[in-house]
Amino acid sequence: MSAADLARLQFAATTGIHWLFVILTMGLVPLVAIMHTRAACTRDPVRRAVRERMTRFWGQLYVINYAVGIVTGLVMEFQFGLSWSGLSKFAGNVFGAPLALETLIAFFAESTFLGMWIFGWGRLRKGVHVTLIWLVALTAYASAYWILVANGFMQHPVGYEVRYGEAYLTDFGALLANPSALVALGHVALAALTTGGVFVAGISAWHFLRGTKEAELFRGSLRLGVWVSMLASFFVVVVGEMQRPVIERTQPMKDAVLENSGVAEAQARLVEEHGPGDYVPWQDAIRISMDVMTIIGNTVSTLTLIAVVLLWKDWLIRRRVFSYVLVAMVPFPFIAGAGGWVVREVGRQPWLVHGELKVEDAVSSVGTASLAVSCTVFIALFLALAVTNWTLITRFALRGPEATQLGATEPLPERHTEAPAELTY
Repeated sequence: MSAADLARLQFAATTGIHWLFVILTMGLVPLVAIMHTRAACTRDPVRRAVRERMTRFWGQLYVINYAVGIVTGLVMEFQFGLSWSGLSKFAGNVFGAPLALETLIAFFAESTFLGMWIFGWGRLRKGVHVTLIWLVALTAYASAYWILVANGFMQHPVGYEVRYGEAYLTDFGALLANPSALVALGHVALAALTTGGVFVAGISAWHFLRGTKEAELFRGSLRLGVWVSMLASFFVVVVGEMQRPVIERTQPMKDAVLENSGVAEAQARLVEEHGPGDYVPWQDAIRISMDVMTIIGNTVSTLTLIAVVLLWKDWLIRRRVFSYVLVAMVPFPFIAGAGGWVVREVGRQPWLVHGELKVEDAVSSVGTASLAVSCTVFIALFLALAVTNWTLITRFALRGPEATQLGATEPLPERHTEAPAELTY
């Protein structure tokens, strides 16, 4: 493999794995905020206790995913300088500010609010405590917006001019209102909510299948997860279709590949505009990913609609077959999300900044051997973090609320509390 191929593989693998953390983080935190708000507003002490346990249980799973996921995000921006110095040199004046704002929001504001929420149980007033988790949710989506502003410039560069081979920002408003960023943000947000809803519904259904003692807690979780995933999965398809006119207007080659028509004409037009070269991206990867994303999106939308109907008179809980379906659905949104990422990023090739900077011109002058080593190390590390994350999430999810440590005012009792006789005095 060439140096460019290794650099692309490294960035694609690390970003793709990081995206699996992000989509669950963004999807789960609004649900936890809703649970906490309901608990704080409940006056009946019994129901309030149930809803607080619900918040702590799902909040702990969210914290695990956030804590491990933020480690994978630390290396993302460093790769711009390590492997893609040509991109940093050309576009750094434009998307350096959005990336800096994303870093400030994610690693400072969001982390601070989350830390205060984690350690605020029993120490802060209810209103302040609930506000903190909503601020965590708000900063999570603000972070996603700034990332998509930078990515939107790479998809459809606006608000700039090129001087001496470098892009300079001339219209900050145009950069912020880039349709390639705004419509994508809506699509990403709804995809994340679908992921969070299916995740909550699937784990709740699993606990009912095993005969949980926390029926009230998981009944409320199941209802919330099913309703959120049903609504979000319906609108994610609608907003996804809204991206097609933007793609048609700004990326004719990607549109031709998705439509499976006019690829040769788009190639000829791009050759005429930008000179000789192969401007056709990896068509099979784009089409297969698009088909997978579409099939999964329609399937999840249909099944969650059926689940909402079955919520009536607890038929969803009593029909064990459909509970198994909800459990099996948990991986679906992650697969669809990965497919959407492939369509968006691979479809831009061979451009790194569409129409301005090609991939081959942006790679750093790094030896192939060095890139091979770093690629292997980074991918192995990210896979290890992903396995660790899902091992912890699965373990705590299957144990249930009784094993929740988030918000515990006292240490959990250990199995052996009696000291050996020779140590007593």
